[in-house]
Amino acid sequence: MNWDMRCRLCSADARPAGQRKGLRTGRTFSLARCQGCGFAWVLDPITEVTSIYDETYYAGRGSDPSVDFAFEYEHPEKTVRQSEWRGVLRVVRRLAPQARTWLDLGCGTGGLVRFVASQSRFEVAGFDQGAWAERARRDGLPILHADDLETRAGSFDVVTAIEVIEHVVDPVDFLRQARRMLRPGGLIFLTTANASCAPAQLASWSYVEPEIHVSYFTPRALGLALSAAGFKVEPTGLLPGFADIIRFKVLKHVRARSRRVWHRVVPWGLFARLVDRHYGISAMPIGRALP
Repeated sequence: MNWDMRCRLCSADARPAGQRKGLRTGRTFSLARCQGCGFAWVLDPITEVTSIYDETYYAGRGSDPSVDFAFEYEHPEKTVRQSEWRGVLRVVRRLAPQARTWLDLGCGTGGLVRFVASQSRFEVAGFDQGAWAERARRDGLPILHADDLETRAGSFDVVTAIEVIEHVVDPVDFLRQARRMLRPGGLIFLTTANASCAPAQLASWSYVEPEIHVSYFTPRALGLALSAAGFKVEPTGLLPGFADIIRFKVLKHVRARSRRVWHRVVPWGLFARLVDRHYGISAMPIGRALP
C-alpha cells in the first residue's frame, strides 16, 4: 500500500512510527510521525465510524474500556467526570469572561452541556452524531442536528472540543467547521494528549488506540492546525480549572468511575502541577477566531 508520508500540517517529511493492534477489531494499524512539527496519525484509519462509536463503545466495552458514558449519563452526580466538567467551565470563564453562547462539539452523551446549563449563565448547546445523541435530544438536552449548525453559524462565543480532535481524520477541516460556528474573536478550547510527551516508540504510547484515536498533536502541531483553520493561536498555561481537568484524567486512567471520599483528600492542586510538568496538558494552545 502506498501512503503519503508528508505531514498534512507542515508538509515536512514523515516517517513510519510503528504499528498497533486495535483492541476491538484485532486489526493492525500503521502510524506515521512528522519530523518537523511532531504531528502523528494513523495511516489506515477506520472510516465506517458507526461500527466503532456504537452502544458498545458508550458502555465502555469498545475500543476504549476506560470510558463509560452510559454510567455518566445515568449518574451525572456520581461520575468522576464531574471534575472535568467543572474544570472546563472554570477555564472557559477565565478565557472568555464576557461570553454568553457556548457550543460543545463532539459532546457525546451531552454531559458537559448538561453540567454547564445547570451551573452557569451560558446558553449552551452540543453537537454529536454518535449513538447517544438522539437519546439525549429525546431527554431534553439541546443537542443540535447537522442542519442546525448551518443556521447557528457565527452565533457562538465559545466552542469546546473535549478529547475530540484525536478522533478526527482531517483536523484542519474539523477546526474550520468550529471556526464557522464562532463570532470573530470567539474562543475555541480543546483538550487532547500532548504528543511531545509520548515515548520515542510512538506505538507503545498508551494513548494510541488506533481504532478511535487517529490524530496525535504536539503543541506546535495543534497551533499549526488552528492557524490554518482561521484562528489566532494563544498559549494558556496552568490556569485555574486545569487541576480539575487533570484530576479527572488521573482518575480515568486508574479506572475510577464514581467519586469517592479519598478522592477529596488528595492534594490535587500540587499533584496536578506535577502531572502537568510531566505530561504537558496545559501546554496545548487555544484559538481566537479571526475576522
